[in-house]
Amino acid sequence: MKLYSFKGSKDKNQKRFFRLSVSVCISMLWMPTLYAEESTLTYKERVSRLLAPTSDERYKTVQLQQLSDFQFDQNQVQELPVVGTVPILSKQSGASIARQGKINLTDAVKHAVQRSPEIGQSIASLASQNANIDVAKASYYPQLSGGITTGDLTSGERGRQLFNLSATQMLYDFGKIKSNVSIQEAQLQVEQANVLVAIDDIAYDVAASIINIERYKRNIQIAEQQIEGIEYILSIANLRARAGISSQSDPIQAQSYLESAQSSLIAQQSSLSQYQQHLRTLLGFDVINKEWDIPQDLAILSDLYEEPKFNIIPKMLVAQASVEVAKAQKKQTNLSRYPTVSVKGSLNQAVNGVNPNNNKDNGLYSSIMLEATSNFYQGGSVAAQSRSASYAEEAAKAKVNAVYLDVLGSVRTTREVIDNKQRQMRVLGARQMTTVKTRELYQEQYKLGTRSILDLLTAEMAIHSANSEFENARYDIYSSLIEYISITGRSRQVYHLNNMSIQGFEVQP
Repeated sequence: MKLYSFKGSKDKNQKRFFRLSVSVCISMLWMPTLYAEESTLTYKERVSRLLAPTSDERYKTVQLQQLSDFQFDQNQVQELPVVGTVPILSKQSGASIARQGKINLTDAVKHAVQRSPEIGQSIASLASQNANIDVAKASYYPQLSGGITTGDLTSGERGRQLFNLSATQMLYDFGKIKSNVSIQEAQLQVEQANVLVAIDDIAYDVAASIINIERYKRNIQIAEQQIEGIEYILSIANLRARAGISSQSDPIQAQSYLESAQSSLIAQQSSLSQYQQHLRTLLGFDVINKEWDIPQDLAILSDLYEEPKFNIIPKMLVAQASVEVAKAQKKQTNLSRYPTVSVKGSLNQAVNGVNPNNNKDNGLYSSIMLEATSNFYQGGSVAAQSRSASYAEEAAKAKVNAVYLDVLGSVRTTREVIDNKQRQMRVLGARQMTTVKTRELYQEQYKLGTRSILDLLTAEMAIHSANSEFENARYDIYSSLIEYISITGRSRQVYHLNNMSIQGFEVQP
């Protein structure tokens, strides 16, 4: 059966073209079978694949070898970078804080945020997004284009050149460009909130490091006092053992306790060194011999028992701004169905041949016209984009709720920790006095022979255990306070970062 018939010898080229077109169409119809098992594809599915793409499910599998196929040059990262082109933090001010023997926690935070590459990265992303707004707004303005084409290479006019210049001005597009601008502006708010997140993260990191440094310094002092106390007991045990008053096992037991205390001291020194090295990376100078001033009014500054203001929490700002981005994207997708009306002008000049627009040799041709364009069908992409935008909006709203619950849970947990630690400190304060009296009594009883060396060592250990627990509880409260400050978005207020230029970025409350 013939699909089509041609008459006359002049239609030979048309016949060949038609046969080629039919062959291409049949090949395209069966091409999807190359990507799936033939037995699982129906004719309808093959046709649908011809009209619209099928989702690729490979995104669910991560090819780690492909992701890790790159080389990282460690020399491109300075160990102690100073970020930003704006000289907000001069070398003199950086050297000034490094020379101080005792540094305030707030000053350390201010110094760290001025040199943090994480904040610099966020600010650079913010500047990039700001440029994207200009890109979107550029569609309001005339669009000029030009070029050069040759003549038909299969004809005698192949030596012709045609210079083209065209200009297009959008007249009305049902708000599509405005919607695109709104998307970029909403994304700008996301990037601004991301900068706040980076600032708060660095501030918390610095404050937490300083508090833990002071914690382990105090624990080292307690461990050294413990060693001195056990050495004193060991000396008494040696004297009594030589005199034959007590057993020879007493010095051995005391020596065992001494070695345990020395091991504990090394562990405390190791922890201190780790936090000092981490803080050195954040601040850019040696902090081993530095003293740190922790504000005593952190509890007042944190507004611990006030309800948190969720509209100043950076993570909440990011989530809420993402909702606005999703809404704008959904609106833009819906508007893409409408046409765009433009005025279009063109100018072309033929060289070495006839201008096909007016059939004049080396002719010049110009035109001005109205143009209305619309995308009628794109393989179902508009409908898919609309579904994607709807799901993205729902995901963004769910993220807002998730951040709210996360902050609320952290706030409640932090308050409970602080309350419990305060009660614990009152008990530990009483225990400290009790253990001191117990040691004094045990020492007298040991000399009289009514107490063993083990009782004396246990009493000595109890004193330093109570001291260590008391100090750890105190610094746990500090740690919980700075965590509360961070999760409730009060870092910039507590550390005086508002109205301060941070690598060219300023936060105005």
